[in-house]
Amino acid sequence: MNFRIGFGYDVHRLVKGETFTLGGIVISHSKGSVGHSDGDTLIHAICDALLGAANMRDIGYHFPDTDSDYKNIDSKILLKKTVDIIAGKGYSIGNIDSTISLQNPKIKDYIPTMQSVLAKVCRIDQDDIAIKATTTEKLGFEGREEGVSVHAVVLIKKID
Repeated sequence: MNFRIGFGYDVHRLVKGETFTLGGIVISHSKGSVGHSDGDTLIHAICDALLGAANMRDIGYHFPDTDSDYKNIDSKILLKKTVDIIAGKGYSIGNIDSTISLQNPKIKDYIPTMQSVLAKVCRIDQDDIAIKATTTEKLGFEGREEGVSVHAVVLIKKID
């Protein structure tokens, strides 16, 4: 069986008056992420990791922010399309591991719901999606609560 590893990284600004969508769910917070789509940093990092593992460029190539079709789109739709894109090249997801860097809000209680939502979209077991959260101890843009960043690593496997 052919295995490939991919890495994804995404960052979004956090500003008052925006909705905070992360991992396919809306989280109550005084700030939200700014993006052409819904600004779901976790999903965007996962999409980049999947596309990179399959050597199929990046999320901006497939879903450009210059295309009005993707304005305010639910990122779960982008993730489903990404899963279909890599399946078209003969790959399925083995597992996803991610780390969210965010000072506030605390998201540990939301992680099981995120895993459930993402597992359904990716058509994999919830146990195959790891989501971890960390702060930067008030350092950097995440620590100043100006933004959120996510690192994601995926393993994909060639379907025989």
